[in-house]
Parts: sequence; C-alpha cells; structure tokens
Amino acid sequence: MPPELLGLSLGLAAGISPGPLLSLVMRTSLERGFWAGVRVALSPLLTDAPIIALCLMIVNALPTSFAALLGLIGGAFVIYLGIEGIKTAGHASLEQPEPVKQSQDFLRGALVNILSPHPWLFWLGIGAPTLHNAYQMGAIHAVGFLFGFFSLLIGMKIGLAFLISSGKRFLTPKSYKAALYFSSILMFLAGFVLMLETLRNLFNI
Repeated sequence: MPPELLGLSLGLAAGISPGPLLSLVMRTSLERGFWAGVRVALSPLLTDAPIIALCLMIVNALPTSFAALLGLIGGAFVIYLGIEGIKTAGHASLEQPEPVKQSQDFLRGALVNILSPHPWLFWLGIGAPTLHNAYQMGAIHAVGFLFGFFSLLIGMKIGLAFLISSGKRFLTPKSYKAALYFSSILMFLAGFVLMLETLRNLFNI
C-alpha cells in the first residue's frame, strides 16, 4: 500500500475513533459552537510535532531487527484497535455529559492530546516506522503520508464539530455507528498491511 494511501486510511480511522480528544471536540462544539470545536481539533498540529521527532529518533537508533519488531507490534496494535472499534461501535453514542467551561480551547486540546497515550503509541509503534520507510522511498512519499494522515485526522474532527454544533441535524446515532464500523474495519485491514510490509522489508520479499 502506498504511504500516501496508508496515511489517509489511518487518518480516517483515527479521526472519528472514540478517544479523549474526540470527546473534547464534541463537548466544546456542543458548548461554544463550531469554531471552538475547530480550535480543539487543530491541537495535534502543535502536539504531534515533538512526539513525531522523538519517536523518529528512537526508531532510527534501533537496530533493524528491533525496528522490525516494533513495526510488527504496531501492526498488531492497529488490528487490536480495529477489533475493539468493531466491538464498541454498536454501543457508541453522540450523547455527552454536561460540558465544563474552558477559555483556552486550543491549549486544552493540546494538553489532552499530549498527555493521552494514544498519539505516543501510534507514532512509536506505527507512525514513525511507516514515516521512516516512506522517507527511504523518497521525501515526497513521507510528506504525502503526513499530509494524508493529518488532513483526515483533523478534517474528520472538524466535520464532526460542524455536525454537532448544527444541532446534530445531519448526524444521527445510526450514521455515526456506521462510520465507526467502517473506520474500524479499515484500521483492522491497515494493521495487516503494516505487518505484511514489515515482514517483506525484513526478509526482502
């Protein structure tokens, strides 16, 4: 799978999968409207940069065998997330608890994102090894992976903020569950692709 397409697939799945940042986007959109939700959704642009840099340093410092093992673990983790997403999608709900007022939307989103284990696990086990391999193919592929991932990671959250702030006129619980099922299946398949590509690179298949 081309790195650009893999980035889009992972970004789509991560963009609408339940998590601390998605919950914060939903709560903020319900409380203060669309643009407040957008500010929260944009926070990964600030927090993921140091996470990516640190994870790339770790991956580059590892021997090839350890890097391959990390890639296999990352692929297995993506498969696990896909399975968990499929299991929980049927119980997903758009209902949120009463939101708490916050004045610093962007900074709060950044704090939630950087303290959450999700971006660290993703970039260490999946994103950084994939980005490293993409760069070996050419810098344009690495840029394409990052662009594809972040465009859908953030774009899906912005879209959800719009739907939530519009009184949920366009988003129903059924359509939200369907989107979660689709993204979870996509994540499940992406995990297999990651593991197969890691094995192919390791054994030069």
